[in-house]
Amino acid sequence: MDPPPDHGESSYKGSNRLAGKVALITGADSGIGRAVAIAYAREGADVAISYLNEHDDAEETKRWVEKAGRRALLLPGDITDREHCKQIVAKTAKTFGRIDVLVNNAAYQATYDKLEDISDDEWDKTYSTNIGAMFRITKAALAHMKEGSSIVNTTSVNADAPNPGLIAYASTKGAIQNFTGGLAQLLAERGIRANCVAPGPIWTPLIPSTMPPSSVENFGKQVPMKRPGQPAELAAPYVMLASDEASYISGATIAVTGGKPII
Repeated sequence: MDPPPDHGESSYKGSNRLAGKVALITGADSGIGRAVAIAYAREGADVAISYLNEHDDAEETKRWVEKAGRRALLLPGDITDREHCKQIVAKTAKTFGRIDVLVNNAAYQATYDKLEDISDDEWDKTYSTNIGAMFRITKAALAHMKEGSSIVNTTSVNADAPNPGLIAYASTKGAIQNFTGGLAQLLAERGIRANCVAPGPIWTPLIPSTMPPSSVENFGKQVPMKRPGQPAELAAPYVMLASDEASYISGATIAVTGGKPII
């Protein structure tokens, strides 16, 4: 990517806010997921890195986690596979003994000008990746999460202001926000929190790989700050929501949108 995204490799400074915790992050090989993995490691957490098949990218994330003095576990595979969702949770729990933080971040999107151009398989893949896997991974992870644990789901500004060219993706992000609100209520008695982060235009590999060149060239110019955000600029809310400092925050959505309000 030109310019290369900033994941906080040089800028993020930890302060022991997640000391001793174990985090499972999906889509952690690059983009927002890598930025969160780096931040969590520098805050003192061990990190399980779930990703599809971008092995070189995942190894790079692992290198940064280990450079911070924390343990890293690579978990390649397709989260649209129901059994794989269970396996990544089981392997994380077996390796680290528990799960304190679950970050459901992996996502798939594609751009279409007309609804008729979206095949049934394309629609199903988007929903299976973005919301189906979230349900299954969360369901499996709860067996390994104790009071004080935290779930952080990545929704999007598209949950409130859907881009018509991303109708499949945008509608899953609305579902994620709704799922998280319900989940927070279901888990409150167990002392487990669930929240969302809603990014606006963030400079990740998903953008040039799924959008036409004209959209990529103007990406981020539509928000008040007139630029895309960097993955590193997402780290702070993910850290805060995972930390014990957020003990009374559940069912919330934190917008990181470059000044564009969400309702």
